[in-house]
Amino acid sequence: MSWLVLVVSGLLETVWAIALAESRGFTRLWPTVLFGVAMLLSMAGLAYALRTIPVGTGYAVWVGIGAVGTALFGMLWLNEPVTVARISCLLLIISGVVGLRLLS
Repeated sequence: MSWLVLVVSGLLETVWAIALAESRGFTRLWPTVLFGVAMLLSMAGLAYALRTIPVGTGYAVWVGIGAVGTALFGMLWLNEPVTVARISCLLLIISGVVGLRLLS
């Protein structure tokens, strides 16, 4: 159950990162509200997961999911550059996250 909560929390990290950008420095109400709710839920899920998952592994997985999710969102919906180098780096992050999960 902790791993499922950790994955959902990582996905929520993607949500709050995108909402933070869309809030334009907390000047837009609804993206700011979404940022706060998603961040609170993401942190709460991380805290729950870290009760049974080692902190180094859990935090790295959480950040990795959030980073990859945010980068993919940017490339797919925000017209950020899609390059071989960027995709390669994202694959390295995914490999690290999978490796940490398998070694835990």
